[in-house]
Amino acid sequence: MATWTPDPTFYPSPRLAMQGPPEKLAYLAILDVAGNKPDALGVVDLDPKSSSFGKLINRTAMPNAGDELHHFGWNACSSALCPYAPHPHVERRYLIVPGLRSSRLHILDTRPDPRAPKIVKVIEPAQVHKRAGYSRPHTLHCGPEGIYVSALGAPNGDGPGGLFMLDHDAFDVLGRWEVDRGPQYLAYDFAWHLGHDVQITSEWGTPNMIENGLVPELLLGSKYGHQLHVWDLRRRKHLQAIDLGAEQQLVLELRQARDPTKTYGFVGVVISLKDLSASVWLWHRPNGQWAVKKVIEIPAEPAEPDQLPPLLQGFKAVPPLIADINLSLDDRFLYVSCWGTGEMRQYDVSDPHNPRLTGAVRIGGIVKRSPHPAAGPVNGGPQMVEVSRDGRRVYFTNGLYRAWDGQFYPDGIKGWMVKCDASPNGGLELDSKFFLPAEEGVRMHQIRLEGGDSSSDTFCYP
Repeated sequence: MATWTPDPTFYPSPRLAMQGPPEKLAYLAILDVAGNKPDALGVVDLDPKSSSFGKLINRTAMPNAGDELHHFGWNACSSALCPYAPHPHVERRYLIVPGLRSSRLHILDTRPDPRAPKIVKVIEPAQVHKRAGYSRPHTLHCGPEGIYVSALGAPNGDGPGGLFMLDHDAFDVLGRWEVDRGPQYLAYDFAWHLGHDVQITSEWGTPNMIENGLVPELLLGSKYGHQLHVWDLRRRKHLQAIDLGAEQQLVLELRQARDPTKTYGFVGVVISLKDLSASVWLWHRPNGQWAVKKVIEIPAEPAEPDQLPPLLQGFKAVPPLIADINLSLDDRFLYVSCWGTGEMRQYDVSDPHNPRLTGAVRIGGIVKRSPHPAAGPVNGGPQMVEVSRDGRRVYFTNGLYRAWDGQFYPDGIKGWMVKCDASPNGGLELDSKFFLPAEEGVRMHQIRLEGGDSSSDTFCYP
């Protein structure tokens, strides 16, 4: 696992990472909709010169049913090159794949054959519960000193949620990360400004608030997450809570500036109770104190009640439902997944205070069911989005979360993965030759690219 020289897929800066070779494989979370069969980690061929380009070429089944694979990540990445990192000779080799519903973590080795990863260790829920006091592991990032994992709550399904850590070597659960959590209770995503020793976290809900579906009473009562939290990364101490407003519900995906000298980032808000719009907010530090401002607002689209699922019929509109965002490594383009209206948007955020819409594609959607050139009308909508290191290719899937999918798409989501080509100066176009349909009864969620992607690594050098 240790090497004498740094892993060649580690890059000191995002600028150098953009010069790396193009990806040839993607790893894909595949989940059984009914939860009766094991989920799997799929491998997709991304080499345009290959006869199997755009196809699922392998899948590694998990040993148990009911995990609900969701987000996953690498054991090590470019943060290992930080000047204070104790593990400069680890390698990007293992994928840590949590089960969001089961709280089980799977360690998969991508060597010797990256097209056929193998499970080498399984961390059972009891160990996570005992050592960390958390359950429902969600997001995972490779840090300089270990592997950070966010968790939605406690073993009984209540809060608080937070972070725990695994070591780089044996993948043992080390324990809870927080020393002083302050008022933080809900958890979801996390992001780092490594050049400033700062961590930002966001909020969804406790397991009991989400696992049986979106609860309208909780939503209308503003009980889901609407805050960001700022932390001292070294001291593991809560510094500041920033409230976006109780009407801003489900403050989820975080994407910090890739340049570690910068102190800003973007967070997606799923829905506003005021008008069903979705929004993207900028966090920044204007005068030594952290603050937020809304920089993108996407309105709901009018629709007839009979076109809508029961959950939305009284509103006579389709909310955009921003389910994911992603940022290119040059900090220029922000991608926004509108899962409800079926739209992937591209914004030029060179000036992060004034984003400019530069491209968009329509596919799926609750009402429109916009077609793909290779498949005709499809359902679901853009959800988990991943961007290649050079920023030229954008991949995304259409499954959100099993308990919520059916509330917005009652006829059942038919899973797919697609690719867009991104122009260097702005513009987005669906690749007419890349449409990967899921087999009946399964859906797809997060994508990771071989060698790293725009959200897998954090950098210490500009």
